[in-house]
Amino acid sequence: MYQLYYSPGACSMAPHVILNELNVPFEVKKIALMEGEGQKPEFLKINPRGQVPVLVDDGQVIREGAAILIHLMEKNNSPMLPKSGKERDVALEWLCFANASMHPAYAKGFFVWKNIEDKAAQEKAFKVVFQQINKLWADVDAQLAKTPYVAGKNLTAADILLTVIANWGGYFPPGSVTLGSNVKRLIKEISSRPSYKKALTTEQVEYKAAA
Repeated sequence: MYQLYYSPGACSMAPHVILNELNVPFEVKKIALMEGEGQKPEFLKINPRGQVPVLVDDGQVIREGAAILIHLMEKNNSPMLPKSGKERDVALEWLCFANASMHPAYAKGFFVWKNIEDKAAQEKAFKVVFQQINKLWADVDAQLAKTPYVAGKNLTAADILLTVIANWGGYFPPGSVTLGSNVKRLIKEISSRPSYKKALTTEQVEYKAAA
């Protein structure tokens, strides 16, 4: 049975949703990062980086979100990751975009929020951070003006991860993040899926970005 270590509402929600989509047996283990549980010795033995998600699959420990998603989809023959060809390349490109471009952009915002106490300096730093975040979302919105999902006509893991990330805007001052109409269409659809609703209930997270 899979074991998924997660923190409520974090990027670990994406593999949580995928596991629900796959309808395979798994158990979740909550690691409250905001309360310092990621730095506890027992968790650091599993992941010395102190981060989630972590997936344990029959003794194999996988510690990076994109690697976990690819592992789950390939092992379970999920259509959310095409087997080959252009479709696979595009699906992986958008998954990498969500994981390696959008996620780090928000990480800069969280760094500013937690580490810059001077309000004027914080506001100045936020301005730069959210210019970049909104530029990335504009890229997503432009793609979704052409296709139902970011990688084309079919749902992929990138859509799920982007939907998770979109909800992080609630941590920042109102109006900081601008989501276009196409993005709002996507995240409303994805966050309404039974697999997503189940993960929200389990993690006790409210989804507000689609409102």
